[in-house]
Amino acid sequence: MPVLKLQFDSKLSPAQALSVLTDFSPARSTVWPGVDDEHLKVHEQGPDWADVTEGNKTTWERERYSWDAAAGTVTATTTDSNVWAPGSGWVYRLTPDGTGTTIDVTLTRHGKGVKGKLIGALLPVIGKSAVTKALAGPLQAE
Repeated sequence: MPVLKLQFDSKLSPAQALSVLTDFSPARSTVWPGVDDEHLKVHEQGPDWADVTEGNKTTWERERYSWDAAAGTVTATTTDSNVWAPGSGWVYRLTPDGTGTTIDVTLTRHGKGVKGKLIGALLPVIGKSAVTKALAGPLQAE
């Protein structure tokens, strides 16, 4: 079970970063490069949670998002995927830092099938740089 931990600084305030992470409008596919319109579906949504399928033709996952603006946390837990087993997911911790935010990310992956296990095996080697690059644009890393 690969677990990646990374940290970066963002120009966004914690409220702005939270908004980027939890905006499930059709604009999500333009903000997040790994999400395409065909694989974005909001199943249900409430004031501090969402049940969303997102991804692309290579990898997709259905996740249960929950967030707490006061605590500065966002959690996305995988419930279904073509490559990740349930229980995989993301945890974001948003800490104010001057006019921006320090973002701590924990990514947990349980591979499912041959493809998921192969990608999971490569995650410790190439994952940190790939994940940082994928998050840097949308979350305006410095």
